[in-house]
Amino acid sequence: MKPGSAATKGYRRLIPSVTALVEFEAVARLSSFTLAADELGVTQAAVSKQVKFLEDTLGIRLFHRLHRSIELTDEGEELYLVVAESMQKIAGVFDRLSSGPTRQELVVAATAAFSHFRLLPRLSSLNKSQPQPQLHLRISTHMFTSDLRHKEIDVAVRYGSGKWGDGTATFLFDEEVFPVCSPRWLESQEAPASLEALAGAALIASDSTSEGWMGWEEWFRAVGFSPPRLNLALRCSLYTDAIQAARFGQGVALGWARLVHDLLAAGELVRLPLASLKVSDSYFVVVPHGRTITPAIDGLIDWLREDASEV
Repeated sequence: MKPGSAATKGYRRLIPSVTALVEFEAVARLSSFTLAADELGVTQAAVSKQVKFLEDTLGIRLFHRLHRSIELTDEGEELYLVVAESMQKIAGVFDRLSSGPTRQELVVAATAAFSHFRLLPRLSSLNKSQPQPQLHLRISTHMFTSDLRHKEIDVAVRYGSGKWGDGTATFLFDEEVFPVCSPRWLESQEAPASLEALAGAALIASDSTSEGWMGWEEWFRAVGFSPPRLNLALRCSLYTDAIQAARFGQGVALGWARLVHDLLAAGELVRLPLASLKVSDSYFVVVPHGRTITPAIDGLIDWLREDASEV
């Protein structure tokens, strides 16, 4: 092979500035030169100069400079994915070496409902299913779906179609929605014998906080019944509060099977056998672009699926 060919140049000659790549990654992830400069502790002019240096070296544009924002070009997106993945691998090794050989942490993003009803009750079984080194979770609670490129997140649990532009989605399990209440409520009330009777019962509602989240109105329409009015006895901003209210005998809530499974199994809630809806959306684990699907993440996905067949 001829001296000076691409294979013999070495990284330093092929990659003219590691600093420029670090600053480019921050700009791409944050979609802002200003925010990138703040994060890196340098001036905005310095960041702009490093990105311009990369563009001049490559002979391409990495960003579309819009009036009040920036967007990656196709070439910029290609470079960002490779740089982000490489930096994540390096950061992961540093984190593992500095933390010692017995600890590995994953940052998991989930809604409060998924965290409260599904993640936390199962944490004690996580390390029993994992080989050494032990896996530790840091749970990041999110009310709404957010762009994973702007967060320090290893994996996110999302409910939806599985089609998101900021990561690679892996199917977890499907979902089913039906009315639930507590045994205490049934002791003091006559169980609704029809959908019409259910619409007139004390219904507990919660606000929509994610794509595809369904309220009572949508659920009744989906199961083929349009009541003239609903008796919404209690409204909650969080689904966790709505389920707690149902547990304490305040009325009937919509039960998302994957979330209320443990409460049904323990007898704290009961399912009203009037109608049930198999929804088209499902739960997915999403790994942000630039992150590698490691054996630890594969193990986490297997753990999340463990009791899926029981629902």
